[in-house]
Amino acid sequence: MIPRTNLPDGETVPVLGQGTWMLAGNRARRAEEVAALRRGLDLGMALIDTAEMYGEGAAETLVAEAIAGRRDEVFLVSKACPWNASARALPLACAASLRRLGTDRIDLYLLHWRGDVPLAETVEAMERLRDAGHIRHWGVSNFALTDMQELLAAGGWRCAANQVLYNLGRRGPEWDLLPWLAARSIPAMAYSPIEQGRLAAHPELRRIGATLGLSAAQLALAWVLNRPGLVAIPKAARTAHVAQNLRATELGLTPAIMAELDALFPAPRAPRPLEMI
Repeated sequence: MIPRTNLPDGETVPVLGQGTWMLAGNRARRAEEVAALRRGLDLGMALIDTAEMYGEGAAETLVAEAIAGRRDEVFLVSKACPWNASARALPLACAASLRRLGTDRIDLYLLHWRGDVPLAETVEAMERLRDAGHIRHWGVSNFALTDMQELLAAGGWRCAANQVLYNLGRRGPEWDLLPWLAARSIPAMAYSPIEQGRLAAHPELRRIGATLGLSAAQLALAWVLNRPGLVAIPKAARTAHVAQNLRATELGLTPAIMAELDALFPAPRAPRPLEMI
């Protein structure tokens, strides 16, 4: 069974979810991608992450097809673009996502990254969507520590998550952001935990993984999942990849393995700007 972590209000979500960035770009692969998402649900990966920006809405329609008849099994995450974060635009963007997703509510609605709209205006718009029942929780994505501090100062104390780029090669958030979030019981969600597949080809990760019966990709994902309270959302376009991702939840990494990985991918020794891709 996939471990779960708490949202600030006590609701739990699985620590391993399913990402959809760069899915729905090729109709010839659509059936396989839908099957992969459904297989993930079968295996307990009930958190599915998407965004209005992915394929200009195509990823949301793909998700709608995958979850048809199973909506109540899914913790559904979508994201609004920063130019849609105003009091006027956010309800329209949310309504469009709901139509594409074929549902009456989004479980976690994120601001994709910070733009020019004042945070207080976005917070108020999110709260109105929540009060109306169109979303159940709201949060942010690609927010650095200073952004999070400003968000809470703007009344955003009900922020339920911050989705950021985090993997073995992108450890900057460990310096200040991840400890700050943990202290406030705000979970971090790690996108691109395998660096869009690039870590799967790393020769040293392959070598270490082989000693554990894991591929390099599984080892990289297991490393992310080794951090308490963090949710990882790797993309899996094939059913075989979904099962491989699940394996990463089944093996804890020993201190010796963690030390070896730290030597290959050192932790930050000073603050770094938050990276995003």
